[in-house]
Amino acid sequence: MTCCLILAAGEGTRLRPLTDSLPKALVPLLNKPLIMHQIETLEKSGIDNIKIVTGYKSEKLENLGYPTIKNNLFNRTNMVESLFCARNFLKESKEDILISYGDIVYEKKNLEIVLDTIGDIVVMVDDGWLTLWSERNEDPLNDAETLKFNKEGYIYEIGKKPKSIDDIESQYTGLIKISREKVNSLIAFYDSLERETKYDQRPFEQMYMTTFLQLLIEGSWSVKPAHINHGWLEVDTLEDLMLYELLSKELRLDVLWKV
Repeated sequence: MTCCLILAAGEGTRLRPLTDSLPKALVPLLNKPLIMHQIETLEKSGIDNIKIVTGYKSEKLENLGYPTIKNNLFNRTNMVESLFCARNFLKESKEDILISYGDIVYEKKNLEIVLDTIGDIVVMVDDGWLTLWSERNEDPLNDAETLKFNKEGYIYEIGKKPKSIDDIESQYTGLIKISREKVNSLIAFYDSLERETKYDQRPFEQMYMTTFLQLLIEGSWSVKPAHINHGWLEVDTLEDLMLYELLSKELRLDVLWKV
């Protein structure tokens, strides 16, 4: 069995004015809050042990009725800190744990690929990423990150700035699965990191999740990809929302993600 921790503490400044009154995860996509698209997919796959890490406008997420824990430092931290705000949930779980960004949506078939992939750490990666990034950016290298596999098929590089398309064999999506047996080791690894060191030029508390994954890889952890081809979206900006709504009206969104 599997449980899920949704990281939804973010303010979503690039989605203003929608996020003047709502946390990013409650911004509507096709008339439904982002996080509810995700929760419905989880529940259809039999995952009902769901906890949400809140922060900005936390009371709005608390009203959904799911267990929550608040990242009180949400305004100056990032996803990694939101994750470890929930360390008690991580420690107490007797199941594998899905860790999901609150601003993504994904199809049930992709979730099932992640659930069926066996590994200490499994990361959902989109091999068809270029189609989505080309719709979202004139230059698809904008906002894309490196992701490379070794000869055994595991991820050996993630989250760097690409110099060319060749540096991107797939793309990180924001959905991770941690094996129950590795949770305590994961927490210990996090606790062992130097707090005064900068990580990819960022303070410890603002470390990106991809940076943390790269540190795990460099610490000899095996990070296994769960390969998908489309079937998910991320919503970072108002332009993203407008694009997806337009594609839906033109009956072209199904290529990228089916509601």
